[in-house]
Amino acid sequence: MSMLATLTIQLNGQQHTFTDLPSPTNMSNVISALDLKADRIAVEKNGEIVPRDTWSTSTVSDNDRIEIVHFVGGGRL
Repeated sequence: MSMLATLTIQLNGQQHTFTDLPSPTNMSNVISALDLKADRIAVEKNGEIVPRDTWSTSTVSDNDRIEIVHFVGGGRL
């Protein structure tokens, strides 16, 4: 009997379950699974900013609290 790999986190205040990611995984895998453009977001894990250059080594486990902020351009000066 095979077990499905799952990861459940709090994403921007709401529970989110990934049925194709194991726990633990790394932040790069989470960003990829969310289909986000890495150059347009900032990530916080459990209250700490996660620098982009550490995403591949930053572990994400069940029940971690992840906040993702999208950068939006536009407006006038």
